[in-house]
Amino acid sequence: MSIPLAGASVAPAPRSASWSAVFSLTLCVSTLIASEFMPVSLLTPIASDLHLSEGRAGQAIAVSGLFAVLTSLFIASVARSVDRRRLLLGLTGVMLASGLVTAFAPSFTVLMLGRALIGIVIGGFWSLSAATVMRLVPGDEVPRALGLLNGGNALATTIAAPLGSFLGQYIGWRGAFFAVVPLAAITFVWQASTLPPMPTERAAPPPSTFAILRRPKARWGILAVTLFFMGQFALFTYLRPFLETVTRIGVSTLSLLLLGMGTAGLLGTYLIGSLVSRRLSAVLIGAPVAMAVIAVLLIVFGQSLAATAVLLVGWGLIGTAAPVAWWTWLSRTLPRDAEAGGGLMVAAIQLAVTVGASLGGLLFDRSGYRSTFAVSAVLLGGAALLAIQASKSEGSINP
Repeated sequence: MSIPLAGASVAPAPRSASWSAVFSLTLCVSTLIASEFMPVSLLTPIASDLHLSEGRAGQAIAVSGLFAVLTSLFIASVARSVDRRRLLLGLTGVMLASGLVTAFAPSFTVLMLGRALIGIVIGGFWSLSAATVMRLVPGDEVPRALGLLNGGNALATTIAAPLGSFLGQYIGWRGAFFAVVPLAAITFVWQASTLPPMPTERAAPPPSTFAILRRPKARWGILAVTLFFMGQFALFTYLRPFLETVTRIGVSTLSLLLLGMGTAGLLGTYLIGSLVSRRLSAVLIGAPVAMAVIAVLLIVFGQSLAATAVLLVGWGLIGTAAPVAWWTWLSRTLPRDAEAGGGLMVAAIQLAVTVGASLGGLLFDRSGYRSTFAVSAVLLGGAALLAIQASKSEGSINP
């Protein structure tokens, strides 16, 4: 039985059409994440072509995160009267426009405009993702569908940077960004043909994103998510300098390790769907605990390539899949307000990634990798403690 949204009276789509729509959203995720991370491997040619410093060109990444946060906080209120099918198609159209604007940007200002557009899509799409999936598939299939979306995320995160570098070498950075445009066009057509109408029919306006925080059951979960991503990215952001200076590996081995992490992440997203359906609380608590242990073990065994490789595969397996558990928690804890809750969660994640990476970098520069990894473990441990309370809240409304 599916989980209804308050006041919504949408006839369920045929099962085959619903899953086709989920696959179209997965392609959208992959294209979106590839667009988001493409600048990572293209900063040097972008800076050279537009006559910028690499630091200034790096703002192309920061601006997308800023607009993602702003969009995620306010999209539930702004879009309260819009059919979700039209809204998702509109966001996909904006993604296509972002690729065109970025690829043909004649100046830094226009480049920032293109990146701001992709930030709007990031914040809007992820804020609506859980609520959309809840209206496309039966309730017991929601974790599987969310796992599929996160699998698209994991795949794109794994290949975006190396693919951008490869394409940039042969067709230039503009060609690399333009390569996203046909994918966005295919996504738009696929969504237009498979997404059913999803009008909002509520007797009262939905709560604001910030109003969700007044609910204890939501507050604990959002705090846990925030600490989880802070801890994860405090460590993950500085893996390369750690591996090069402590484990002492070359670029080829580094690429293999990162590929192994990405592959493990894909496997994790495949396996976690059925697990969270049966043992959601255990996953919410166990995932940050396991990652905290890995962070500590990396401090102890970081000089061993074999041990480090095993630990990083475990990190990728758990860390990439864990968001599926939190989106499932959201769908169960706030079934009537999943859009407002999704916006809040996206904002929390974006801010946590920024703060975690900044804190980790500050510690890495001042005290070395040990302090960075230790703080990561502490933050992840705190996420586990908060997840215990969030799980109690989730359990109180789910038989």
